[in-house]
Amino acid sequence: MSQTFDLIVRGGEVVNHAGRGITDVGVRNGKIVAIGDLSQASAGEVFDATGLTVLPGVIDSQVHFREPGLEWKEDLESGSRGAALGGVVAVFEMPNTEPTTTDPDALADKLARARNRMHTDHAFYVGGTHENANFLGELERLPGCCGIKVFMGASTGSLLVQDDEGVENVLRHVNRRAAFHSEDEYRLAERRSLARPGDWTSHPEVRDAQAALQSTHRLVRIAKNLGKRIHVLHVTTKEEIDFLAQNKDVASVEVTPQHLTLVAPEAYERLKGFAQMNPPIRDAYHVAGVWRGIEAGIADVLGSDHAPHTREEKARPYPASPSGMPGVQTLVPVMLTHVVDGKLSLERFVDLTSHGVNRVFGLADKGRLAEGFDADFTIVDMKASKTITHEQMANRAGWTPFDGFEAKAWPVATIVRGIVVMRDDEIVAPGRGEPVRFLETLAR
Repeated sequence: MSQTFDLIVRGGEVVNHAGRGITDVGVRNGKIVAIGDLSQASAGEVFDATGLTVLPGVIDSQVHFREPGLEWKEDLESGSRGAALGGVVAVFEMPNTEPTTTDPDALADKLARARNRMHTDHAFYVGGTHENANFLGELERLPGCCGIKVFMGASTGSLLVQDDEGVENVLRHVNRRAAFHSEDEYRLAERRSLARPGDWTSHPEVRDAQAALQSTHRLVRIAKNLGKRIHVLHVTTKEEIDFLAQNKDVASVEVTPQHLTLVAPEAYERLKGFAQMNPPIRDAYHVAGVWRGIEAGIADVLGSDHAPHTREEKARPYPASPSGMPGVQTLVPVMLTHVVDGKLSLERFVDLTSHGVNRVFGLADKGRLAEGFDADFTIVDMKASKTITHEQMANRAGWTPFDGFEAKAWPVATIVRGIVVMRDDEIVAPGRGEPVRFLETLAR
């Protein structure tokens, strides 16, 4: 008897934990149920992937979609539209909105706002603060929460936890892996006077490599003393990579496309405020160090740190210009261009964008192209040549630091739980995103 499926992805080069090869993938009820020769099978829908590469769905585990409170920069709909157009199947969104995501009501509000509006699957960080530290063990177990996020530097108000006692109190109360923006706020405060008005090349001097390394040393020491797991976000320095390589027992590592691709001072001279982010774009010495983190297996995940601001905000003279840049829509084409250029293997890209996220965050049914997992696929053309432009961007701010970048590969379809959400640069199944499930938040 012939097999029947809801969807067959047919004839593509499938890349997963087993390697790569031309094969078919069968989907039923949103799950992968068969991988192999399905030429005799039938399906309600067949996606012809001949000549294309079928990857496990790319997950971006660090985005700022600005809703609620800052919707003129971005919102959950536009941010997830950019994600889907960029080949991303799921996003983890940050807590520094207005109000901040620091209690059950704020998390529930974001989940409600996402329903029937977000085009990708999604989860939300809860911000760890001095005020809510004692309740974080309960907050991190709520459905739809991807974990606790702490800002040791570069934030304002209650989300800033710059002191060791505060970090200790947060970690003492969490059981999942907690994510950290690791820059030493005390050193940053000392160095703010080094900002040269109107000169963005001074940004990496104000927020120097020592500020990051000093904070990460403090963070690892506290985590080891308490026996807790930490995730160090957007690592930018060679010295941090070398240090974290010696502390993989407690620390996982995120790197970003922009810190691997943009180089100071050229990026600041060319892009000015549009190159400003925290931690900063750094010089070639540190860029090479972060690449070593990928080559040596030290980096665990690749996140975009998508954080839009309007053109008008970015045009303010430094240091009045805000830090942050869009990135969720360009993560796949930028990093696959590095693959085509031979700087990164396709298998390592898959590890950083799906398998690594599965391991670090404990995903219940995502992050692997394997039977029994969600039917999430990022389908790419590894021979497509396209120029990235501002006009292509879905983000509400309408720009990208990669305007003019010559991409050598391109996402042609985003499939989420067996639903073709994006095809040929168009959203074809809007508003189908659902909360991501985590092993540590499953109902007991």
